[in-house]
Amino acid sequence: MDRYPAPELKDLPEDIRLRILEVQEKAGFVPNVFLALARRPPEWRAFFAYHDALMLKESGLSKGDREMIVTTTSAANKCLYCVVAHGAILRIYEKKPLVADQVAVNYRKADITPRQRAMLDFAMKVCLKSDEIGDADFSALQFHGFSDEDAWDIAAITAFFGLSNRMASFSNMLPNPEFYLMGRAVKPKG
Repeated sequence: MDRYPAPELKDLPEDIRLRILEVQEKAGFVPNVFLALARRPPEWRAFFAYHDALMLKESGLSKGDREMIVTTTSAANKCLYCVVAHGAILRIYEKKPLVADQVAVNYRKADITPRQRAMLDFAMKVCLKSDEIGDADFSALQFHGFSDEDAWDIAAITAFFGLSNRMASFSNMLPNPEFYLMGRAVKPKG
């Protein structure tokens, strides 16, 4: 990230600095995305407001579902940062150490439910061929218990992280090393 160096935490507006410190307290580190985007405070605020509106609200999608959408579509967009970071969160929410790697490589062969497969089929169509979405796509979701509002959430998450993927990739945002081990079974030394 030499072209766009992250600002120093001490130089950030108080609201952003406090939010980043809250994340650091909870996670034990500051995810690189928080500092990288903080170079433009108004955009940072808008980005994280929309992120929170999509990812933290009550809906027909679980937290694991949302992270699965992000991981799968980020892989299709070839975004290293988001695949690694959201894959780590997915492993934690789903309590399946292999699922993030599986959906990132080929969700069709992943150890997921038929409902999750339908959700990811829809997300991938939004990601790659949104102009081809039709009634049959909504019917496939409805068959698995998703509402039209759930479909909106799947599409909105996919679209939002399409923006995030492109910003992370063009700016060479790299995943924090901590993300790589989160949610994985680690054997004790000795």
